[in-house]
Amino acid sequence: MDRPPGLSVRVKLTLSYTGFLMLAGVLMLGAGWLFLNRVSHVGLILIPGYRSAVVRSFAPTAAVALTFLLVFGLGGGWLLAGRMLAPLTRITDATRMAADGSLSHRIRLPGRKDEFRELADAFDTMLARLEAHVAGQQRFAANASHELRTPLAISKALLDVARADPDRDTGEIIARLHAVNTRAIDLTEALLLVSRADQRSFTRADVDLSLLAEEAAEMLLPLAEKHGVTLRTSGDITPTTGSPALLLQLTTNLVHNAIVHNLPERGSVWVHAGARPGTVVLTVENTGEQVTPQLAATLTEPFQRGTERVHADHAGVGLGLAIVKTITQAHDGTLTLTPRPTGGLRITVELPAADPRADN
Repeated sequence: MDRPPGLSVRVKLTLSYTGFLMLAGVLMLGAGWLFLNRVSHVGLILIPGYRSAVVRSFAPTAAVALTFLLVFGLGGGWLLAGRMLAPLTRITDATRMAADGSLSHRIRLPGRKDEFRELADAFDTMLARLEAHVAGQQRFAANASHELRTPLAISKALLDVARADPDRDTGEIIARLHAVNTRAIDLTEALLLVSRADQRSFTRADVDLSLLAEEAAEMLLPLAEKHGVTLRTSGDITPTTGSPALLLQLTTNLVHNAIVHNLPERGSVWVHAGARPGTVVLTVENTGEQVTPQLAATLTEPFQRGTERVHADHAGVGLGLAIVKTITQAHDGTLTLTPRPTGGLRITVELPAADPRADN
């Protein structure tokens, strides 16, 4: 934003200090003058020319005093303002560096806590979060580009084959193109869902997580039966506030992930919704292969998959748990992934409980 040039804050503070000091000096000298001019002085009041003598002796002294106050105020005010504004200069320099794209710089203002140091610490915290967010977005964009390039490359290869061999059976090529195109559409919709949740551009309403868990389990029951997985749901009323569509997507992703990443046969999935003081909790557990804590910590990153043993027709796009994480954060909740000792995962989503006073 272009602004016309003006006085610096240091100059303004200097003039303010000087002006205040001069005003105090004028008031003090004025009080002295009133004292000398109005109060009766026994033994002096009868002296001829007393008042004129007082004026002649007081005026030069007052002028010297005011001149000294002016010089002292300007010099002292300039030094004092510079010392007081030095932290602000460091914050301004860090802001300019951040505006130029350098997010790794930190102010780290030394000294005891005051308003400037609170501002500097808050700015450092903002830079750290912004740096992490930008790094995450860059990784996400790179992974998304890679994932989208794969179906596009496959489609191009299939079309090249069909053009090079016109007599080839087109049924197989069309079927493969349909599958590849469906995967690209699913990936694009997932990316849009992540962006929407990350921006928190949704309307909040009252939601019962236990009902969403039952709806997700009912919708995915055929998939569980196909995989030979036993699906069990339980829980109490768990009221929270948020986007019903996004929270249903969160629940569906968790249950879907628990089904497809399971044992080859006789696997199990447990879905439980419960309430704690001030929060509601959705827990999804599944049997499966052993998962290390190091691997569990990476599963919420975009395009990360727990195992390669995933059926091709339900492999997903690698954004299931990344979407869960984004939706959870958008609802001010926490997501925890814990490996089960016997194999599989326990995934817990904890969200703020709905305020019962909101309906009153």
